[in-house]
Amino acid sequence: MSHRPRPRPLALLAALALGPTQAASAPAWSSLAPLPQARQEVGAAPLNGRVYVVGGFLADGRTTPRADAYDPATNTWASLPPLPVAVNHPAAVALGGRLYVLGGHTGPGLGGATDAVQVYEPGKGWRRGAPLPTRRGGLAAAVAGGRIYAVGGQRGPSVGDLAVYDPGRDRWTVLSPMPTRRDHLGVAVLGGRLHAVGGRTDGRDFRLTAHEVYDPASGRWSRAAPLPTGRSGHAVAGVGRCLYALGGEGSPRPDGMFGEVERYDARSGVWTALSPMPQAKHGMAAVTLGHRIFLPGGGVVAGLGPTAAHEAFTPPPC
Repeated sequence: MSHRPRPRPLALLAALALGPTQAASAPAWSSLAPLPQARQEVGAAPLNGRVYVVGGFLADGRTTPRADAYDPATNTWASLPPLPVAVNHPAAVALGGRLYVLGGHTGPGLGGATDAVQVYEPGKGWRRGAPLPTRRGGLAAAVAGGRIYAVGGQRGPSVGDLAVYDPGRDRWTVLSPMPTRRDHLGVAVLGGRLHAVGGRTDGRDFRLTAHEVYDPASGRWSRAAPLPTGRSGHAVAGVGRCLYALGGEGSPRPDGMFGEVERYDARSGVWTALSPMPQAKHGMAAVTLGHRIFLPGGGVVAGLGPTAAHEAFTPPPC
């Protein structure tokens, strides 16, 4: 069992690196109905007002094809048909009333990176979509301008691969790679641009601070203010003009975990430290519905240690 992390003076670190920060009002956390089965390294996305959670590692290290959907209105979970291909470390997004599960690893540990794209449509079940141009797990994905962007990941070494999917043509197009190749990163869209935050490289540096922004209009990458607490396996979500980096692993603390929550304001370009998570986790995905961020499952120690815990985070106004 992990220990609750001690808050660090992250606002001071951010101020030294990025300029003055302003204190934010305290965020609100709530504990919700737990996942039906503890698991980590999952994919998750919002679809039709629900939180969909797919794949991941079980407590014994097996990769599961399990899929579940959470209804915030009733605080209940419902089981879905299992994934055709069981994966851990996939990315997941929703677009056009469908859930897209991208890549992942099919073997134990980080073995067997796949290019599989699995598509779920409520009432119709699963089908296979056009595969990724390159196989990879530990990637991130986001939707911008009605298209899906798959960012980074690993297939042995870490990669900076970037590709975009056009659902109307059922086709992937390879784009300019991310400047910092990495996996276990987080991605969120602010103002139509993709923000790629944190991650790790080649399984060695677990505490990357890289924050790079891709503009689909120009096809170019640029650098933004670095993540104050470098980490990987964290969750990233956008609400309004702000993105939030939550949890992660690679900490020097005994459990290897980060409970830090940091907010980036796209208007000011400044990071602000918020109060930490009630329970430090990694290997979960952040799902935004309305003004709340849902964080189902994850691991509570570095490496394997899945939990069924499920929390919602209501950030302060941004």
